[in-house]
Amino acid sequence: MAYSIQSLAMTVILVGSFIETGSITMLLVVLFSMVVKVILAPIFFIRLINKHQLMFSVSTYLNTSMTLIIIAVLTFLAHSHKFSPLTTIVPTHQALLSLALSAMFLSLFLVINRKGAMSQIVGILSFENSVLAFIVFAKLEQLPALQAGVIFNILVWIVIATVFVSMLYKHFGSLDITSIKHLKD
Repeated sequence: MAYSIQSLAMTVILVGSFIETGSITMLLVVLFSMVVKVILAPIFFIRLINKHQLMFSVSTYLNTSMTLIIIAVLTFLAHSHKFSPLTTIVPTHQALLSLALSAMFLSLFLVINRKGAMSQIVGILSFENSVLAFIVFAKLEQLPALQAGVIFNILVWIVIATVFVSMLYKHFGSLDITSIKHLKD
């Protein structure tokens, strides 16, 4: 549900971009994002969880204090001068670009630190939302080719997540990746 809320927030940001640009392609991105990310993806995940009677694992490789320290460091890093060439693309949106960059770092950390495949997939989808937010705040979404790329990106990530989770559960009977550590070629 958190992914759905994040996707809804991203859709609202895209609506603002549509209002600013008036682009029909951006309207398609908004509608596609709303249907796929806010409605269909959560329905798919809920059905998958119910079908396989999955527990959404919150176990991590690092303990809570180390996780909080790393989150703070990643957030500080995103707001540091090291990334100022990225975050000053649009000087009036520097804080928003830093926030989007921080969200990208935290999403990748979620993928790395979580043991459950469902958590990792939510991290990857969250990363895609963060990249999309960065694109919008950097004013790069106005190019029609990039808007079409965003639609394609959304579709590809949802398909990959669907196939990955289904195959993983079918083959191993679990989505806890620690139980898959004995993989061989």
